[in-house]
Amino acid sequence: MPRQSITLTEKNDAWLKSHVDETREYANKSELVNDLIRRARRAEEINQKLVNAERSGFIEQSPEDMLKEFKAELKR
Repeated sequence: MPRQSITLTEKNDAWLKSHVDETREYANKSELVNDLIRRARRAEEINQKLVNAERSGFIEQSPEDMLKEFKAELKR
């Protein structure tokens, strides 16, 4: 696996360390950073699929209308 050196702000470094220590889901900060990147990539893929679907004309609702609908369903 390629090694990469990055510089973090003090707040971000403290958050990573705290998250690793408190959740115990990750052995170290590198595992957490890789998981965060995987999640961001997945969200980016989902967002791109939504944009493509919207542009295809398949969906007639605007993004704002969809958001209102989703929020209304969450309140039920």
